[in-house]
Amino acid sequence: MIQEGQIVVFAFPQTNQPGGKLRPALVLRRCPGTHNDWLICMISSLLRHEIAGTDEVIREADSDFARTGLKLASVIRAARLAVVAADVLQGSTGTLPDERLRRIRQRIADWISGNRRALRSGTTPEAEPDPAR
Repeated sequence: MIQEGQIVVFAFPQTNQPGGKLRPALVLRRCPGTHNDWLICMISSLLRHEIAGTDEVIREADSDFARTGLKLASVIRAARLAVVAADVLQGSTGTLPDERLRRIRQRIADWISGNRRALRSGTTPEAEPDPAR
């Protein structure tokens, strides 16, 4: 059974691999409606891809790292979202604590709404329109 806050694996489509490559993702929320679709965000072990103020890094030294089931320090890519059917998700490695999940959801909301807090923390003016214009 899929739950919000789970770290799951799914076959992320690749142009050079017909079946895709298994990648971790964070389950954010079940989509409204009759379909069993879920909003997820990607997770990468390439920490250099972190967008400060938007993404969330989880490191081996963090007290909640073991419960995620991740093998390496990783960046939860809050701006890399997808909606997928439940049957695409191939299993769970672990979970995030509620506080970290809440923080990630808030960062996504700030980014989507153009909240200045998110803008000051790492996006460029070219990437976000200035509401004063």
